[in-house]
This record gives sequence, structure tokens and C-alpha cells, in this order.
Amino acid sequence: MTEAERVPLAVFERRESNVRSYCRNFPVVFERASGHHLWDVSGRRYVDLLCGAGALNYGHNPPEIVERVMAYLAAGGPVQSLDLHTAAKAEFLEQFTELVLEPRGFGDHVVQFPGPAGTLAVEAALKLARKVTGRRRVIAFTGGFHGASLGALAATSAPLLRGGAGVPLRDVTILPYGDAPDATAALEEALAPGSQVPAPAAILLETVQGEGGLHVAPTSWLTQIRELADAVGALVVVDDIQAGCGRTGTFFSFEDAPGLDPDLVCLSKSLSGMGLPMAALLIRRTYDRWAPGEHNGTFRGNNLALVGACAALDLWTDPHFTAHTAELTAAIRTGLESITAALPASAAEVVGRGAMSGLRFKDPSHAARVQMSLFREGVIAETSGRGHVLKLLPPLTMPLTDWKEVLDVLGAAITERPSRAA
Repeated sequence: MTEAERVPLAVFERRESNVRSYCRNFPVVFERASGHHLWDVSGRRYVDLLCGAGALNYGHNPPEIVERVMAYLAAGGPVQSLDLHTAAKAEFLEQFTELVLEPRGFGDHVVQFPGPAGTLAVEAALKLARKVTGRRRVIAFTGGFHGASLGALAATSAPLLRGGAGVPLRDVTILPYGDAPDATAALEEALAPGSQVPAPAAILLETVQGEGGLHVAPTSWLTQIRELADAVGALVVVDDIQAGCGRTGTFFSFEDAPGLDPDLVCLSKSLSGMGLPMAALLIRRTYDRWAPGEHNGTFRGNNLALVGACAALDLWTDPHFTAHTAELTAAIRTGLESITAALPASAAEVVGRGAMSGLRFKDPSHAARVQMSLFREGVIAETSGRGHVLKLLPPLTMPLTDWKEVLDVLGAAITERPSRAA
């Protein structure tokens, strides 16, 4: 029986909304996943460098996480609990504080569970910043992606997404991102006394932009954001939804920029360890001014995700895991640089950081062509920015030998040489 006979693609055409996107570039039906691999219904294996757009930092179905979640289910633990106290939540809060917050100087931050999606963490952050400051305006940046719900969408710059809102998107000023030549001057001008931009409640940013094209913020610009925010009484909000949980090499993407010192941090995607829906907002304690029940959501008590998150945090206590993460992120950069070195001058450049890196092509059509060539060879990767960036998100657990094989396939796809499948 063929793949089309087993699971006809026509059912998706008939019954799923036209809004679907990733499946259009990868028109097969997947039925099994493990580590950095996916298998379609015909049995063909693919290397997954999409990884749920950063939701699978530890790969598909990591055994040590799946086992903990299955054991919790088998023991009859509550799955959905609103914001009731549960043993699973207590374990996560204690472990997260001990392993992540306190060692990084964030022991004064509390945790809010806004619901299952990253956009909900952003919505909560913007609402809280406005409540704390009594202001409406938010500063965001070109290339930023913060979610598709209306508040987060107002701070997202992509025209396609903004066009779907159906209502005016107000109270956000979008300025040039930190690696733009005029970024520093634009930020200073917007926050200067007498500026036409109202004093903001918050400055919202990603330190590495995922959907925006793997732009990396200069450390000096991040320090400037903190200084200017303090000067005008605004909160600094870091959206670490895609770049966090180890994706750039450290647990938070901003650890190499201590001068930023965010007041609010949005987390989601890989926080649960295995792709279960979960989001969190870290709040500097002095700004935790919610009234009980003032911001809520039914699925803010996803205990399966909390159990998975605890198992994922355990990995960060394993020296073998942390050493491998450092080796892999270094190998990603080195490997991509070796590819660009063999190309004509300025044809492509390495962008991003850590395991959130890729290639920005001078020819905008080149990224899509390479993406399709990779897919034919059994490698799944997405494009970002204006479609001119090939974004690679390998799981942190990917063996170095397998990454090197992917590099061979990638090099062949770029130069259109024949290559064996990954």
C-alpha cells in the first residue's frame, strides 16, 4: 500500500484550514519520530532541523522525558489543574529556581503560568507592564515575532501576519533592530525628552530573532536598552520563547549580556522538554502586581508539561549533556563557515548563534531552492526573514557525526552536487 493510499493528502485539503503553512513545503504524512529523525507513512526517514520551530530542543520523544511523563500518567497524577497546587508544579518551581533562576541571578523573579502558548506569555507581559506603569505604548523592533494574538501581533513586524488582524494594531512603536546601522540613534531619539513617541510601558525584544532572519543583537545595544528603560521608567521584556532553553548554547539567550537584566522573560516552546504545550512568564518580584484571577486561562495547569520540564531540567545537571551542547554549537558555526568559505564572495553569510544558526543568501531565491533540495535528500529545514535565510535548528542532543553528515548534504544542496541522502 502506498503512502497516498494509507493516508491520502486530500483529507487535509478537504478538512484543514487554508492557513496551514509548513506542510506545504513538506507534503508528506509523518507517523513516527525519535531524536532528530522523522519517518513518514511510507517508512522514509528524514533529518529534522525544523524541530517544531524550536519546540524540540531535546529532540523528538527523548526517552528520559517520555518515561517520566508516562510514569506520571500511569500513577494517576492530575493532568489539568487550572492553578491549583499540585506536586508536579511544586517540583518544577523548586527545581527551576535551584537550577536556572538562582545560579543566573534571577532568584528575585517569580513564575506565572499564563497558558499553553508563547503568545500568551507575551500577552501577559504586555498587560502587566501596562498595569505597572500606567502607560500604553510599547517599543518593539523590526523583524520581531512575538505571536499572533492581537497584543503580541501589534509588536510583530511581519506584514503578512499583521494583515490578518482585521483591526488596527495600536500602541506599539517599531524601531530598527540592534544590528541595523541606525538602531542606537533611533532608540535614543524615540526615548529622548520631548520625543513624539509617548513614554513606553515596556521595551520588548528578542536577543536573537528567529522568524525575523536570525539577527543577533549586539551586547552594547542590549546594555543601552537597559539604561534607557531605567531612565524613562519602562520595563525590559525579553521574548526568549524560541531562543531560550539552551537553543543559543546557554539556558537563556541573554546570559552573555548581563547588562540587559530583563524585568520580564517570556518562555515557551522547549520548556516542557518534549513539545507539550507550556508557557511561563518570569516576573521581577516588585512588578508582580496582579490581583488574584486578574489574568487567567484554563490550561495554565498542564501537569504533563510540568513533569516533562522537570525531566528536561535534569539534563542541565548532566556534564555530558552540557559538554555536548557546547561541542555541537561550536561545530554548527564551524561547519557553516566552512561551507560559506567555499562559495563565491558574499554569496552567503553565517548568521544566528549556537543551535539557532543558518545561512543568509545574497540571492533571496537561493534559500528556498536549497530548502527544497534538502527535502528531496531527506532533510527538513525552514526559511526565515524575508525568505532569504535558511534556518537550522538541530536538537541539542544531535550526535556530532550526524551533524557532519548533514553538512555534507547541505554543501551539496548549495552547490547542486549529487549527494547521498542523509
